[in-house]
Amino acid sequence: MDVNIKLHNMKQLLLIPFLVILISNSSCAQTKVGGACEGCEAIHESPIPFNKLSWIDTLPDFNEPGPKMVISGIIYKADGKTPAKDVVLYIYHTDQHGNYSRKGNEKGWGLRHGYIRGWVKTNEKGEYKFYTLRPASYPNSEAPQHIHPTIKEPGKNEYWIDEFVFDDDPHLKPGERKQLQQRGGSGIIRLQNKNGLLVGERNIVLGKNIPNYPS
Repeated sequence: MDVNIKLHNMKQLLLIPFLVILISNSSCAQTKVGGACEGCEAIHESPIPFNKLSWIDTLPDFNEPGPKMVISGIIYKADGKTPAKDVVLYIYHTDQHGNYSRKGNEKGWGLRHGYIRGWVKTNEKGEYKFYTLRPASYPNSEAPQHIHPTIKEPGKNEYWIDEFVFDDDPHLKPGERKQLQQRGGSGIIRLQNKNGLLVGERNIVLGKNIPNYPS
């Protein structure tokens, strides 16, 4: 009987380190960064499981009439040097009339974000790329053309970074440029026309200017 009690106690002692690890990991997973983020949960509506996402995506509007565009870059860890793999980037934007248009079968946040949206996950080199059309400004407005991005990195909740905007956009005036928060780094894209395709690049630094991001 005493032997059984001792074995039971030994098993309990052996379990303690594992419980500590599990509790620690759970706490890390629940750490909230980035502050309020309406609609960021849309990143979880990916039609493809995160573990099967590619680092390249073609948004549904790409083969429609309009200025074709490809944007690529590298997502770095907080040190700004180390490529970050397995980071999910969700993007969505307006159509050629400046509307978040729908096809009719949208659900969830797709009812507000429209059908022009996509998901990519960085590869081992931290690379991402997506093809789409250059979005239009909101109708009858001077709002800059933009693409909304949301980030989901392993071990942290999803959060927003600065919108993708375009350096040659006449609506991107000095006042608007000054208001950019540089979340994830600069979102200003300089496009080059290469054989009819607008090519842009944006590198992203995880945690840069993101509230409550662990140092």
